Amino acid sequence: MSEKIVQLNEEVIKGQLKELVRGSVEETLNELLEQEAEKLTQAARYERNEARQGYRSGHYSRNLTTTSGDVTLHVPRLKGVSFETAIIERYRRRESSVEKGRLRQSSMWTYAFLFSSLMVAGDTLLPHRASVISSTLRTETPVRYISMRALQGGRYPYVYVDGIYLRRNWGGEYENVAVLVAIAVNEDGYREVLGAAEGMKEDKASWVSFFQWLRGRGLDGVKLVVGDKCLGMLEAVGEVFPEAKYQRCTVHFYRNVFSVVPRSKVKLVAKMLKAIHAQESKKAAREKAKAVVVQLREMKLKEAAKKVEDGIEETLTYCDFPSEHWTRIRTNNVIERLNREIRRRTRVVGCFPDGNSALMLVCARLRHVAGTQWGNKKYMNMKHLEASLEDASVAG
Repeated sequence: MSEKIVQLNEEVIKGQLKELVRGSVEETLNELLEQEAEKLTQAARYERNEARQGYRSGHYSRNLTTTSGDVTLHVPRLKGVSFETAIIERYRRRESSVEKGRLRQSSMWTYAFLFSSLMVAGDTLLPHRASVISSTLRTETPVRYISMRALQGGRYPYVYVDGIYLRRNWGGEYENVAVLVAIAVNEDGYREVLGAAEGMKEDKASWVSFFQWLRGRGLDGVKLVVGDKCLGMLEAVGEVFPEAKYQRCTVHFYRNVFSVVPRSKVKLVAKMLKAIHAQESKKAAREKAKAVVVQLREMKLKEAAKKVEDGIEETLTYCDFPSEHWTRIRTNNVIERLNREIRRRTRVVGCFPDGNSALMLVCARLRHVAGTQWGNKKYMNMKHLEASLEDASVAG
């Protein structure tokens, strides 16, 4: 036979691929550090303009050990403005996944899709490198870990939902799309990230699809859904979980009332609203709400009074559950804190090249948080809920 036999050295190929990934990670991070410096100083290198906030003063090198190898960061020195990068935590020399021995930190997936975003922005970096990194990581993505696994933790009495808006490329145009996120407290009292999915916008169809998807993966035993007031979400809850009650986040409710209150009176109105939810029972809270409505009208805040009168009932659903849980279930703070962290991580990206990259970064951050004390520490004692349900069944 005259045909040539092609032999591949697998070890050499793996080594070259690892070096390609390491080089891409290093190049991407240094490019992002430069972009952050430009954003902080409001001027490109050597650019002179009136809006400039600070000046460059060279760089200093900093080593970072990642799961793809050691990289050298060239961190800009700035004068006149503090340089606090959102990419790498201060003083960290090793990626968390390296310290823990497994991929639990979001940075590797962050690198890949931050890199892709640079391509869309017209950067001169080689675009094929982003594809190599993305395909390498796709076999064990945080999306699969967060959103594809079966929910085997039993029943989930309390579910918190929210939508976080990110900018992404859609058919050559840039627009805001919602990534819907669900977090729950399971029957053992621990918080658990249920999943995240792109919803385009927070309409009924998106929420129905999201809830049905969660239910298909095993979400069961839902007693209360906590979230902001979104008509599409409210209708979806009633359709997919007809036995569940809805609690409007009191913080979001306050903000809605404040939107029609003069700034000089916001503090006073805030005390009045908090007094409603500080009552010992739903009956007392309703009576206090009526008094607040009267007081607001006397203050000539008719629009605020109308909002309180129309919306107060949906903020008092938590009173139907054990009082030991009230402070945990009357707000959406448990998921708002995660959203703030996600925004902090995605702010440096600006606009994502597609929905997959946005969803991947969100899931990566959710996966990291879920693996920390956040998910390992008991959030509430569910025996109080069990006793309450038993009492309700006996009374019924």
